[in-house]
Amino acid sequence: MAEISAHTAAPKGPRPPLRIALAGLGTVGAGVIRLVETNAALIARRAGRAIVVTAVCARDRHKDRGIDLSPYGWEDDMTALAARDDVDVVVELVGGADGPALTLARNAIAHNKALVTANKAMIAHHGLTLAAWAEAAGVPMRFEAAVAGGIPVIKGLREGAAANAIERLYGILNGTCNFILSTMEDTGRDFADVLAEAQAKGYAEADPSFDIEGTDAAHKLSILSAIAFGTRIDFASVDTSGISRILAADIAQADSLGYVIRLIGMAEVDERGSGGKPGLFQRVQPHLVPFDHPLAHVDGATNAVVAEGNFSGRLLFQGAGAGDGPTASAVVADIIDIARGYDAGFEADATFSIPVADLTDMAPAPRGHRLGRAYIRFIVADRPGVLAEITAAMRDAGVSIESLIQKGRAEEAGEVLVAMVTHEGPESAVSEALRLLEGSASLAAPPLVMQILGN
Repeated sequence: MAEISAHTAAPKGPRPPLRIALAGLGTVGAGVIRLVETNAALIARRAGRAIVVTAVCARDRHKDRGIDLSPYGWEDDMTALAARDDVDVVVELVGGADGPALTLARNAIAHNKALVTANKAMIAHHGLTLAAWAEAAGVPMRFEAAVAGGIPVIKGLREGAAANAIERLYGILNGTCNFILSTMEDTGRDFADVLAEAQAKGYAEADPSFDIEGTDAAHKLSILSAIAFGTRIDFASVDTSGISRILAADIAQADSLGYVIRLIGMAEVDERGSGGKPGLFQRVQPHLVPFDHPLAHVDGATNAVVAEGNFSGRLLFQGAGAGDGPTASAVVADIIDIARGYDAGFEADATFSIPVADLTDMAPAPRGHRLGRAYIRFIVADRPGVLAEITAAMRDAGVSIESLIQKGRAEEAGEVLVAMVTHEGPESAVSEALRLLEGSASLAAPPLVMQILGN
């Protein structure tokens, strides 16, 4: 047997600390500082070097945040953080697609500083431009915390599932909506009542429209699509609708049929795109989810993402989608990756798994030919002939009805709730049926359509 000789590398000296500037000291920013301080020794071992905060910025210098800020340099103008000589990484936790957050991000890259952000709106609107600049400058730009809080779904898609062609991506991407829907499900209360509770608990903002109308989930979906499918971010093409029109009666009807209602973001490459070329399908919409589907059991303010790879099969990423601890954990995980040296090579060159210049510019996929089953709810006047009018429109549009339920509304005298589930068919047929009913005096409110999620 040949003798094996051991090669002993020359010992390396200690690496200098990685120095962080932090913009934004809300719950997440304060959580980052607490995490870095509490787990300093553990983080240093895993990163191969110490990670230290050197400078911070926030709107109110004197606010009590429960942490000692005296060891850190203070900047009243956050954009000045990027120019400091004692900073290697700029962490942006201010939020907002534009304004100071975007200016800070640009300045950080211009000063050859790594950028870490939790700002999903900024990435959805300006991520491609920022990533192109970062790649050209050879500095990393990371944003794990921008999607699904503490769940490492971006890292999972970019690295763990890198050998797979992702065939479909979908999930629960907004904790506020999931809390509202699952609470309605558990209590039988209506939307407005549960929304007020979510606001009181801090799950929803005073102006909750960003969450409940689906915009937040659409931002996240557009980012995940780029990573999963190698396409350019196209937030503007996400077909988005929220949960504000869902009634307690819809929750009850879904339950009787064997479903729960969840706001689902879904994306996939559709080979039947326009002009004979593949298109990118992206939609955020409430769905009926079968009881036996993993997403049916995701309750409260939890997020969950399912990615279906051609070799890996179904991958489920689930956990806390918001909060100071989980989001701070994702921010610091990005910083640790940079500290390990991932900023040289792969990470600097491929912010979205592949270089920005190589991302596919894919047109939105039309949805009319998509096959599926749907739940359709009408609120109609309680008078003869109304049901016949609705079913005639369905017949004329080629929609086959699997089941139909008609119930009076005790709180609204003279109105009836009509709910139906269709057999599988093209979405264009349902759209045509609703077009035929437009302007009908029988309808007391616009119909609500929710797709049924397949297993």
